[in-house]
Amino acid sequence: MKKIIKKVERFMEFGGIKKEITFLIVSGIALIISIFDFFSLPFDTAWVAIVLCGIPIVTEAVIGLVTAFDIKADVLVSLALIASLCIGEIFAAGEVAFIMQLGALLEDMTVAKARAGIEKLVRFTPQNARVVIKNQEKIIPAEQVNIGDIIRVFPGETVPVDGVILSGQTSINQAVMTGESLPVDKTAGDEVYSGTVNQFGAFEMKALKVGEDSSIQRMIRLVRSADASKAKIVGIADKWATWIVVTALTAAGLTWVISGEIIRAVTILVVFCPCALVLATPTAIMAAIGNATKHGFLVREGDALERLAKVSKITFDKTGTLTYGTPEVTVVESISCYSREEIFAVTAAAEQFSEHPIGKAVVRCYGTVPEEVHDFKMVPGEGVTAIVRRKKIKAGNLRLLYKNKTTSIEKKVFSGAEKYFNKGNTVIYVSVDDEPAGYIVLSDTIRENSKTVIESIKRIGVQPVLLTGDSENAAEMIAEELCIDNVHANCLPEDKLYQIDCYQKNGDKVCMIGDGINDAPALKKADVGIAMGGMGSDIAVDAADIVLVNDEVKEIPHLFSLSKKMMNSIKINLIFSMILNFLAVALAITGFLGPIVGALVHNAGSVLVIINSALLLKWKK
Repeated sequence: MKKIIKKVERFMEFGGIKKEITFLIVSGIALIISIFDFFSLPFDTAWVAIVLCGIPIVTEAVIGLVTAFDIKADVLVSLALIASLCIGEIFAAGEVAFIMQLGALLEDMTVAKARAGIEKLVRFTPQNARVVIKNQEKIIPAEQVNIGDIIRVFPGETVPVDGVILSGQTSINQAVMTGESLPVDKTAGDEVYSGTVNQFGAFEMKALKVGEDSSIQRMIRLVRSADASKAKIVGIADKWATWIVVTALTAAGLTWVISGEIIRAVTILVVFCPCALVLATPTAIMAAIGNATKHGFLVREGDALERLAKVSKITFDKTGTLTYGTPEVTVVESISCYSREEIFAVTAAAEQFSEHPIGKAVVRCYGTVPEEVHDFKMVPGEGVTAIVRRKKIKAGNLRLLYKNKTTSIEKKVFSGAEKYFNKGNTVIYVSVDDEPAGYIVLSDTIRENSKTVIESIKRIGVQPVLLTGDSENAAEMIAEELCIDNVHANCLPEDKLYQIDCYQKNGDKVCMIGDGINDAPALKKADVGIAMGGMGSDIAVDAADIVLVNDEVKEIPHLFSLSKKMMNSIKINLIFSMILNFLAVALAITGFLGPIVGALVHNAGSVLVIINSALLLKWKK
């Protein structure tokens, strides 16, 4: 029996939504031919709708009953179909099958698309490691690295396991783990994580966490576990199906016994079919999704808007979400005889051959750089040196300026830069001919509409929370400017997951908005995950329920309001559907409605539900 059921299920899955649409078109044409009798055919064309739309419904109902005694709305539909056929009401059976299959199609079209986020995340898993044994390099599979092994990592390579740097200086792109927009300078004694990318200097490290304990493998497990724990909303008609079936059978049985007319009993089963009830939710969702699409949202999960309407907390990643995620020069200061313009110009000239994102940002913000540069040298983890305008320029951190003690610069000379550094900004210190000249401050700039968005979200009644991998200083500065009270800084992927889990355990429904690979577990864990589609990583997009395609955060309040409006429309649809059903049943019991008229009443009810839902398409608060 189980083998037969599996074969039937495979047959029903064949072709997917395209097959359902084809069946509905053919069935609709067949029903029109049946009711108007365009051709003199030897059979009622309503049978086409029964075969194409009715058989899948009956089959699914039987499978549910046999395998798990699962009573859903399709059980009552099956009873109505069979009863109508038994008394020869072919059109009524075909019409009911058509309407129910239409509802099923709408539900299927709102179901989540297959996502490959985990598979993409796996691609970040390092494949090989360069292990140093007795001063000899040996390349082995990353999973064979043991704790305590010495590993050498060259520029451009991915760090194979978690560990600590023993020698060398470099800059590491940690976006995969922390979401930070800028690389982090590393030197001996600093920790590095698997999956992060070594950008410049070579270094040797000692392996501390390997295999399944490494950071990238932990994140893959977090994404999988978070996805599995997210509950799916059950359709309202299926939730009440048992009571509907029992009530319908009881009413039909009593009517048959009392009146002695089986046609009344069959009519009750037909009108009791939850056609409008089944259409109430998916039609509203489809209309709301259409509205959201016009405002730049791609809704990837059908029930995401239902969940969004219940959200009480919205957690934001900082970089790339509330900010643009690209460093900009915000301050240029001179502490010498050179003007600010001269400091900016010679620094941009010195940085024009730099591969470091900070150096590139300086050049981009300055514009064209006509100066000739000689003896350019990039010092990993420190900065750059070059000859510009016949003067020796150093631009980088204080380690570069103090190197080999060839400069007389003292930290107190740059005391003015400390306030910017403490706020989480990046500071480039500049010297000319080994004398202090000035400094340049870069920071991630807040999106134009971020503050308005936070204010609007608060008015809706949702509390904003900042979850970021950036430092406390940088996080606090952004939070203060945007008036966000709850801040969690230095968050790794598991930290964001933990904070969301704590909120959920306290009874809050949580929405997470992020853009980076490190946000993927949190996007999965949250009741609703929204990814930034423009700058966001593919993995974050695949992990999310909703994607903001154009990164226009100003549209987020509209999405929240739309979700609440959609839920109101669904409630109106449900109330109308139930009232219509009870009135139709009352008329069927008294004999005022026959099977065909009862089916047409259902048609009218379904049309009204669709019209009410369609109003959401152009709704705007």
